[in-house]
Amino acid sequence: MDKKSLTAVARQQLKLAATVTSGRSSQTIYGGHANSLRQTVVGLCAGQGLAEHDNYGEATLLVLSGTLTLHSGDNEWKGSAGDLLVVPKARHSVQAIDDVAFLLTVAK
Repeated sequence: MDKKSLTAVARQQLKLAATVTSGRSSQTIYGGHANSLRQTVVGLCAGQGLAEHDNYGEATLLVLSGTLTLHSGDNEWKGSAGDLLVVPKARHSVQAIDDVAFLLTVAK
């Protein structure tokens, strides 16, 4: 069994995000491209985001700290610490309202 502290990984990713011009950092903590499940902790500095992209499988965002907005078409959902957002199977983007860390879970 492998155990990880999401709080510690989130804190680390936010610290790293603050040191790069993109204002974002991520670390896959489980799975990967060869697996059907992948879990990645993403840190985004306030005002930064993930550009619009497609979602071909099932995916969720679990907000670990901070707040974000998930946009898809004319819809948007705000998430804060403890919120689980189901990512729509459509083009979408993520915007950090303030410094935010979230667990992205993707199943292919």
